[in-house]
Amino acid sequence: QVQLAESGGDLVQAGGSLRISCTASGRTSSSYRMGWFRQAPGKEREFVAAISKMGGSLVYADFVKGRFSISRNNAASTVNLQMNGLKPEDTAVYYCGADTKSGTFRPSTISSDYDSWGQGTQVTVSS
Repeated sequence: QVQLAESGGDLVQAGGSLRISCTASGRTSSSYRMGWFRQAPGKEREFVAAISKMGGSLVYADFVKGRFSISRNNAASTVNLQMNGLKPEDTAVYYCGADTKSGTFRPSTISSDYDSWGQGTQVTVSS
């Protein structure tokens, strides 16, 4: 079983940058495709970015392209999301997910493809 823990959420001003991380523990001998999703108050969880098992393939939601960057360090069992040019509409709880069951390499934009989730980290962007 894999446990995920997000960290790094904070309050930042519009235009600022923030780096959030997701650390996996437990059964981390294998790498998994990972994704970041977010959920704002009163809204459904939405896809942000995803990365393949070995980090060679990346996918982004259109609204973060050119601003956010996902990366991973399999040796450290971490996945990071570098967020630049933050906007108030980026305010949300950010969750990382891991697909520990399918063995699929390519990244996924679909939340139901991920079976393990962290508790989330709050990102608040002030205008």
